[in-house]
Amino acid sequence: MTEYFQVGVIVKAHGLKGEVNVFPTTEDPQRFKKLKKVILDTGRDGKKELTIERVKFGNKFVIVKFKEFNDINEVERFRQKELIVPREDAIELEEGEYYLGDLEGMTIVDEDGNELGILKQVIQTGANDVYEMKRTNMEGAPEGASDMVMIPGIKECVKNIDIENKVMTIHIMDGLFD
Repeated sequence: MTEYFQVGVIVKAHGLKGEVNVFPTTEDPQRFKKLKKVILDTGRDGKKELTIERVKFGNKFVIVKFKEFNDINEVERFRQKELIVPREDAIELEEGEYYLGDLEGMTIVDEDGNELGILKQVIQTGANDVYEMKRTNMEGAPEGASDMVMIPGIKECVKNIDIENKVMTIHIMDGLFD
């Protein structure tokens, strides 16, 4: 299970007093108003918990002031760094919903339970999600066939998602493996 969820990415400093423009990657940018703390994932330097002092909304960005920073020079080095929250601070799900991050690594099987591959990543296209699967068995595949298969996240293809057991059951549509 995914331990942290990304809620935004720092794009650049905003003004001179330590505010930052954050590109929201959460479904609901308004949730920044409810958040008291976020974690800045600095990469090499690790994770740093930050306290949200105030939030404003621009056209494309959420403008955030963190208690820990009061100067442009303190935040300038955090361009393109992720802001994440622990799982317990994630948006609550309705029944039948799941976090996309929890799908990665799932075993994908056909309707007879035969293992087809492992879900490597979820690609959000706007129309529907696409699941990139790496085949675990290339036996019977045509010569030169790719070991990566793109599975459309539509109900005609995806029949069941079992989060607890990390198994996705799909219907093999015509042309899916061609």
